[in-house]
Order: sequence, then C-alpha cells, then structure tokens
Amino acid sequence: MIDLLNKLMLRHFLFLFTLSLLACNADDEQKVEELEGDTGEQTEQLILSKIQFATSHMELGKMQQYSFGTSIKINGLIDVPPEGRAEISNYYGGYVRNLKLITGQAVKKGDVLFTLENPEYVQMQQDFLETQSMLSYLASDYKRQQTLSEENIASQKNFLKAKSAYETALARSEGLKKKLALLNIQSELVKPDALRSQISIIAPFSGYITEVNIVNGAFLSPADIAIKMINTDHIHLDLHVLEKHIPMLREGQTIQFRLLDSRESIFEAEVFMIGKTIEAQNRMVNVHAHLKDESQNNWFTPGMYVEAELFSEDEAAMALPSEAIVEVEGTYYVLVKKEETENGYVFDKAEVQLGQSKQGLTAISNFDDFPSSTEFLVKGAFNLIN
Repeated sequence: MIDLLNKLMLRHFLFLFTLSLLACNADDEQKVEELEGDTGEQTEQLILSKIQFATSHMELGKMQQYSFGTSIKINGLIDVPPEGRAEISNYYGGYVRNLKLITGQAVKKGDVLFTLENPEYVQMQQDFLETQSMLSYLASDYKRQQTLSEENIASQKNFLKAKSAYETALARSEGLKKKLALLNIQSELVKPDALRSQISIIAPFSGYITEVNIVNGAFLSPADIAIKMINTDHIHLDLHVLEKHIPMLREGQTIQFRLLDSRESIFEAEVFMIGKTIEAQNRMVNVHAHLKDESQNNWFTPGMYVEAELFSEDEAAMALPSEAIVEVEGTYYVLVKKEETENGYVFDKAEVQLGQSKQGLTAISNFDDFPSSTEFLVKGAFNLIN
C-alpha cells in the first residue's frame, strides 16, 4: 500500500515539473517574439548573441572611400630621391680613427662619422701659416715699390717683381684656404700652436647608415667610399609603365599600392613626374610618385618591391565590401549595428542604393543616409537577411 502511494506521489511531482518547464519555455518564446517582432516600416530588427557572432566568424566594419576609376596594374619599388643618398669619402687620404658606426644606425646632420689622421694635414696647415706670414711682407713691399715707381725713384722692373711675388703668394694662400676647407678646417682658426693631424668626417644630412666599408686603422684613399647613407624623409615610388599605357598617364593621378609581404594594407601615392624617354629593351617609361601621407615614411625601406594600381580617372566613392550587401527581390539591403549589449548585438536591416563594384567593394550611392560612425555587418549578412 505504501509503495503504491509513493508511486502516485512521484507521478504527480513529475507532472507538475513538466508543466513548469512548458510554462518557462512559453515565456522565453514570448520574450524573443517581443524583441524580434518590433519592426518598423523602413527597417527590420535582428538580435544576435555574441556567441553566434563569434562562432559564425562575422565581422563589423565602416564605409571607406575608394576610387573606382579606370586603372592599370604596375610594379615598382620604394626609393629615395638623389639628394637623399650620399657616399662618404674624402678628398685627401688618411688613416681611419674613432669609427663606431654600424649598418642601420641613425645619424643626424653634423654628427662626426669618423676621423682621419695624416701628417700631410699638418704640412698643409704649416704651408698656409708660412704663406700668410710671407704675404704680409710681400704686400708691404709691393705697396712700397708701387709708390717708388710712381715717383720715378725705383725702376719699373723692381715694381713688377714685387707685384708678381705678392700676387703669387696671395694665390697660394687662397688655394691653401680652399684645401683646408675641404678638410673641414677653418683657416682663421689655424695657429702655430694648434696644428691638427686629425680631421673629422661629418654627416651631410640626417638619415641612416646603409654601408660601412672601412675599419679602424685602415688607410682611406680619395677613391674609396667609406660610408653610404640615406635620408628617408621623402620616400617615393619608382614605377615602370608599359608604352601602351602612356596616353593614360598624367601628373596628380592617384596610385594605390601594397607591399608584397603585406597585401592587406593599402597605401596611396600621387604621380609627380612622368619620364620623357622609353627604355629600349622593355618599352617602359619611368613614373615617380610621392606618398600622400609622409608620416608613413617610416613604414618603408628603400628597395622594397610594391604592387601598384594607377587610376587614370579619380572617381572616389564611399564603399562597403560586396559581401555585406544582400539582394532580396531586386532590392539591396545591409545590416546596420544599432546597439551592442553585454550579451549581443542589435541590427537594423536598411536599404541601400548601389554604384560601381570593383575588387570586392561596392559603392553606396545613398551613403549620406548613414553617419560616418555607422558600423555594418560586413561578413555574414547573407544568411541572416535571406
């Protein structure tokens, strides 16, 4: 009898528990309908949990400006203008001292790169001082002989001799001044008690060391290149365009380019010079372009290869990835992020008018309908709208 009562009570409990679960499910469904059923005349709302968003590999993005003009594909490399390169040598040979440079090191204009030592530097300064001393005497004698000649006291021959000696010494003095300047020695600072056997080799501009071809103690001759350096403040693109595309070229054209090892990042440049001759072997013309944003110069190293696209006509438009747009019965829609909660996202379905499409991007003609800060579901919209 007791077993029978226990069985009846267990069945009654299971019945009540089942009714409770059904009631909870009904309440949950009612809540979902309340969230999803609120639709307006122009938009439809969709709610996604963050777990759904992540597991479906969805992505958010904004409209970006893109040029849909006629374009040609070209290749080239990153380079610097001629004034951005320097090969450091010296007019007079010497033994290398105080070299502390390594390849890639940054230097500033006026920095001492290394020093050179040679007894000939001392001899040059000595010759200058001796010439200067002799010049003072010869200048005085020249003026005296000139006065005597004018008064017919001394012969014309003595005057001409004094004049020749003075002008010869003057020419020698000026020549030695120029030589000392090539050694970075100021002639006015040359004193008998301050003769220098070493000279400093100075950086001509700020930049980076690209080659070091000397070592301490080695003799650097005038024909040797000691250091190579570059300045990357004015990076440009050196491109090669086929002869058949020359009629499409003009200064000011927009170029979009990528690095070979970073195809996702797109950079922009502008044509500033078009070559006037065609290379005989490959029938190409050189085109040079400046970066539109020179703050990006540090991203590039001269010699890097690039893949570029040159636009013959600038037809810029605001665009979205083509996969963010879904067609339903001849009308095109996107999903606009309306709200982000702790657990998920709320999207509105909005109609868009399309322009040109190119390279996975589609222009949005009614982009003015959306604030610039608007975020769209750019990946994963197709299954949700359909």
